[in-house]
Amino acid sequence: MDEHKRSKVELFFFATLLLWLSSISFQILLTHRTELLYVISGSIFYQTSNSLFRFFFSNSTLTDPLFVNTSVSLIHSIVTSASVIFILSKQWLSNGSSGMFDHSQLVEGTWPWAFEALCFSCGYFAYDQWDMLHYRLYNGLIPSILVHHLVLLICFTLALYRNVTINYLILTLICELHSIFLHVRKLRRMAGIRNARSVIVKLEWFLNWVTFFVARCASHVLITVKLIRDAHKFEKGVELPLALFGMAGMNFLNIGLGIDLLKAFKREWKPQQANYHQHHE
Repeated sequence: MDEHKRSKVELFFFATLLLWLSSISFQILLTHRTELLYVISGSIFYQTSNSLFRFFFSNSTLTDPLFVNTSVSLIHSIVTSASVIFILSKQWLSNGSSGMFDHSQLVEGTWPWAFEALCFSCGYFAYDQWDMLHYRLYNGLIPSILVHHLVLLICFTLALYRNVTINYLILTLICELHSIFLHVRKLRRMAGIRNARSVIVKLEWFLNWVTFFVARCASHVLITVKLIRDAHKFEKGVELPLALFGMAGMNFLNIGLGIDLLKAFKREWKPQQANYHQHHE
């Protein structure tokens, strides 16, 4: 991408991020939505994690912007996954599964700590958008990762403003379990650990595929099916179209991610297989 086009891309996404921050600030300061401070807390937490990482490893190659960004993303995936598991487990143990996934509960209800967890994750996406723009950690004329973050910021923020579909969005975040292993793989390769026949790498790939199909694909498909089945229960408004659009986008991205994962898997294993055959010839 030439510098002129890159500048236009950056200007657009910087502007949308500034508008988002202005909107959040307006809600907190002028409409006294102090519960939204958890969003700001999330951004500060992950930016602080980024800064601490750079400070403690200032004399090593680990301060590469992409490595630091991925490390913080790994922290987010771990924190979010743990939060989602905690929220679902607490709800299950307290009230049982009866009615837990009813339409009214998923759309109008809010499980304990679900609002705060969604705010914190929303804050992460704002931080990550800023970090990728600041260090230019993206590719393409229309960077998919920046578009992805922008869409999530819009969906999450609107839900938080209206206090609806919070539980639905918490369920979508189950996919962060898979993101853990995506980030681990990326960090592992950046650290130079590429022996596909090592036990650690094999285990990583196994968990990568299991969580991809279970935590990402299956969960998102089930949520989409639930939305379609309960479509008639939604009141007129933007909730249903926005939810269906968001889930369609997620499922589409999951297909692309699966294809990329398969290609990466083949790339890692083919050289190892070739070396193995050469060694035994």
